[in-house]
Amino acid sequence: MATMTTPPRTTRSAPEATGSARHGVGFWAVATAFLVAMAFSTVPTPLYPLYEARDGFSTFMVTVVFAVYSVGVMVSLVLAGHVSDWVGRRRILLAALALELVAALLFLSTAALPMLLVARFVTGLGVGMLTATATAHLHELHAAHRPGASAQRFETVSTAANIGGLGLGPLVAGFLAQYAGAPLRVPYAVFAVLLVLVMAALALAPETVAALPVRPKYRPQRVSADHGDRAGYVAAAAAGFASFAVFGLFTSIAAGFVGHTLGHPSRALAGGIVFAVFGGAALAQTLTQRLAPRTKMTAGLLAEGAGFLTLVVGMHTASLAAFLTGGVAAGVGAGLLFKAAVGRVVAMAAPARRSEALASLFLVAYLGLSVPAVAIGVATLALTATAAMTWFAGLLLALLTLVAVLDRR
Repeated sequence: MATMTTPPRTTRSAPEATGSARHGVGFWAVATAFLVAMAFSTVPTPLYPLYEARDGFSTFMVTVVFAVYSVGVMVSLVLAGHVSDWVGRRRILLAALALELVAALLFLSTAALPMLLVARFVTGLGVGMLTATATAHLHELHAAHRPGASAQRFETVSTAANIGGLGLGPLVAGFLAQYAGAPLRVPYAVFAVLLVLVMAALALAPETVAALPVRPKYRPQRVSADHGDRAGYVAAAAAGFASFAVFGLFTSIAAGFVGHTLGHPSRALAGGIVFAVFGGAALAQTLTQRLAPRTKMTAGLLAEGAGFLTLVVGMHTASLAAFLTGGVAAGVGAGLLFKAAVGRVVAMAAPARRSEALASLFLVAYLGLSVPAVAIGVATLALTATAAMTWFAGLLLALLTLVAVLDRR
């Protein structure tokens, strides 16, 4: 899982002609690489039930595998998410894509649990390096290709590549697993080829960060929660946690719920449901760009809460239609909620500390991606999946209520 579109930090631009066709081509090359990499990060989503059946995994173990990915993302965000400001965007993007390719080869080598854990951790490392860097690179290439133009194209494309990619991965992997044979190998092989192709395409993208005469001394990304409006920042961080909890659920154990609880084992269907959830989030973010942050926050809270309740009703009644409807509504709410949280943090943070403020938000969000999913996995050791989800829905509604109260303050 990756971060949503965020304003990149200000950097020195490389001395290349503005408005050049090369910047335009580079913009789409980076966008394509971003899309493929994010799609690869969610390829295992519809395949987890196959791993469960093959090796006797429990739902708990699936959530552990997913949590390892989140840990990789957080480690990479802290250690390398900001390094492209010093060494250049393209170099870090290529390194991130190389890590994703290594992960694809690890997936292809064996389906054993230890290798699965390593491959997911490596995937997380690559995603943590890539998201902020690709977003910054797209912003700078857009500004160079269309000087003075609105940032709307950048915002739309980066959101589509990021969130759309997260939804596209399960869709493609689900269909390949369902219809192409060798379901635990073919999806990874296809994406390994795509990763090689987009790495080659990045050669068309101009560098947008000038080499520094003296490279700064390395330090990890600073993380701080002190950004003036503490209540507003806590509200934004809690909103980030709540929104990513929904995304984490659908990229870890939702496919198992659809197959085991609802009785629909199709891998294509599982991938299509995840695509619908992330597609709803991306579409909502794109269509609400002009709404005020508070309006987005309120709409996101209502949609996520109502959607998750509908999803749980679908599990209790074994209704796939209610589960899907609730999932899409919750995805729309989560997309709006996180976009509002990012806007709130950007507005309250001092420019010199904006990266620190966003880094803190993203780290809390990725805790939301992993902790609830693991908690549900643990709960299923003693409860039915439906009962575990019902308890989680109650906790999620309490968190959303807290966000609403803090936001009003």
